[in-house]
Amino acid sequence: MTITRFAPSPTGRLHLGHAYSAIVASRSAGASGRFLVRIDDLDQARSRVEFEAGILEDLSWLGLAFELPMRRQSDHLAEYDAALLRLVSQGLTYPCFCTRGQITAEIQAAGGAPQGPDGPIYPGICRDLSPAQIADNRTKGLVPAIRLDVQKTVARVGDLSFVEHGRVVSVSPDILGDVVLARRDQGAAYHLAVVVDDAAQKVDLVTRGEDLAPATHVQRLLQAALGISPPHYAHHRLIRDADGQRLAKRADSLSLASLRAQGVTPDDIFKRLGLDL
Repeated sequence: MTITRFAPSPTGRLHLGHAYSAIVASRSAGASGRFLVRIDDLDQARSRVEFEAGILEDLSWLGLAFELPMRRQSDHLAEYDAALLRLVSQGLTYPCFCTRGQITAEIQAAGGAPQGPDGPIYPGICRDLSPAQIADNRTKGLVPAIRLDVQKTVARVGDLSFVEHGRVVSVSPDILGDVVLARRDQGAAYHLAVVVDDAAQKVDLVTRGEDLAPATHVQRLLQAALGISPPHYAHHRLIRDADGQRLAKRADSLSLASLRAQGVTPDDIFKRLGLDL
């Protein structure tokens, strides 16, 4: 039995790209599988109850059936803290006191930094801080983020791979660098939370947009470090606007709510996305 999930953030209304992702995930579960909807509301500053209600309204309007109750990340912060503690206890993390400005200045002073899919990779400013330096920063009242030490993690878990559309893909551990696992102001960050969530919900097929394919490499590292069996992956194409840009929530004209108000039907949406009814 295949278990898939659609995990939107309640920070705006769903658009056509979300619709495509949800439909693909639902269909990937098959008639005998389970399609889950998870609310990724770690960003409490931007998450809204009305947006969560809108997500459920949009999915129901599309005719997608999903299980209730849903998992909300904000209800499981203790689980993320426990996973983070396991990584810290293995020596696979380090505190990072850098501000964005300091990181930018360091990159500029060095004449640049290796580029990842989302821009420059963190240059490791805090990776080798001594215990005395860490203690001094804490004494000054500085609260660190917690980063994954990729080099130490690779040394611990060895070479890894994952299955993408039935094909074995070797992990490129440095693709995103030493990612943040816990933010100084919000707690657990995306990569850690999604690994814990998928394991807790026994998701065995992750379907999501191809823009998140690089994230799979670091998430596979976390799975190995935490002793979690990896799911299979199926990253799908992105739905783009007339200018070829990836859709964003700020493009309200392409939100499902706006399209519905214009008289667009679910059948119209499926056809516009190139999907069979």
